[in-house]
Amino acid sequence: MPVRPTAALPLFLSAALAAAGLTACGGGSGSDPDTVKISFKQSTDNSIHVMDDYLADIKKQFEKANPGKKVELVPIKAPDSEYYTKLQQMLRSPKTAPDLVYEDTFLINSDITSGYLKPLDSYLAKWPDWNQFIDTAKAAAKAEDGKTYGVPDGTDTRGLWFDKGIFAKAGLPADWQPKTWDEVLDAARTIKRRVPDVTPLNVYTGKPAGEAAAMQGFEMLLYGTGDRLYDDNAKKWIAGSQGFKDALSFVETVYQEKLGPDVSTALDPNIQTIVRGDLLPNGKLGINLDGSWLPQDWLEGSGHEWPEWSGKLGLAYMPTQHGQAPGKVSMSGGWTWSIPAKAANPDLAFAFVRTMQTKANAQKWYVANSGIAVRKDVADDPAYAKAQPGIEFFTDLVAATHYRPAYPAYPKVSTAIQEAMEGVTTGDASVDQAASGYDDTLKEVTDNQVIAQ
Repeated sequence: MPVRPTAALPLFLSAALAAAGLTACGGGSGSDPDTVKISFKQSTDNSIHVMDDYLADIKKQFEKANPGKKVELVPIKAPDSEYYTKLQQMLRSPKTAPDLVYEDTFLINSDITSGYLKPLDSYLAKWPDWNQFIDTAKAAAKAEDGKTYGVPDGTDTRGLWFDKGIFAKAGLPADWQPKTWDEVLDAARTIKRRVPDVTPLNVYTGKPAGEAAAMQGFEMLLYGTGDRLYDDNAKKWIAGSQGFKDALSFVETVYQEKLGPDVSTALDPNIQTIVRGDLLPNGKLGINLDGSWLPQDWLEGSGHEWPEWSGKLGLAYMPTQHGQAPGKVSMSGGWTWSIPAKAANPDLAFAFVRTMQTKANAQKWYVANSGIAVRKDVADDPAYAKAQPGIEFFTDLVAATHYRPAYPAYPKVSTAIQEAMEGVTTGDASVDQAASGYDDTLKEVTDNQVIAQ
């Protein structure tokens, strides 16, 4: 609903700024105090503009409610790994820092430690809607100093997507639900034997895939062994884990037996776009270990419309290694909206966040990007649960999910995981060699804060 402005400052914005005890102007040399710059990750696929469309709508709402204030959208078009690098370069200088940035929760603590982000506690304390956010989502944007540096816009879970048509040709059931890793591999081997013109199984791997390899690939396996990356009680990283080697062995099997994509495709930086935009919609991939957000690429207006997907694809949870309790595994992450420490207009930026994060706008975004709600009022809304096939399946996985260690060293640990995966994928390293290389790197990037498992 439009808000009638006061003579000097729109009522909504005036209240937001007054509540935070701040002024409407920001610092920054030569900055426009009436323009808020919003930087976000733009898809590398030109036909996908889910985020672009959503932000354009919020921009219209904000400018209509706050006459005289402008929103400038600053997209960063790059694969994940390059996005993080470009974003950090922007954050280093007041000349290039936007007012609001889209931060992956895996990188946020590294950016906080580097001094790139501004704590938001003074804003959050005066924002009633903050009470609607679930505690685990809040924790993802909280640093070791106890302060919060981001407002989450959803979370995610992960599981197995499979092509029912390929499964039918392979003689596999339409209600497939593997109980162990071996059953996943056996299904892939059956597909390879009986439907030889498709890729049986995709597991993201290697440095070009970035965090997708570490999280969708490796950690979905590691956490299914019962082992972890980090010991919360000892407050140290874990090296020498048998579960770590077992996870690498699974990846090695996928690529040595040619159950996965060709290595050159698997190590293409655009592998996620290839999977969602080509392999799955065109019936070229049997099983895909991936995230809850995939349908955002297939919804109406996405550029890759595929309304039949819910009838063509099945969903199964990723089992634990040997079927041990709890029987299933998932990893969760998500993204937050954060204000750079060198932002010129931080108050305007948070006012924009408040517009984005009304219940109605948040719910619109969760559905548009196939996200899992982090607002309790949205999660409790029956319209959300019924908005899209798969939402209930992936929301139910929250009970079995794990979160990455939210510590500054994690991005470097993730890179070390990707390197180990790439070694066994290409055959340049054995499992023992790759695991040993990881252990050595782990000691280096964590200042030897490591325990042997």
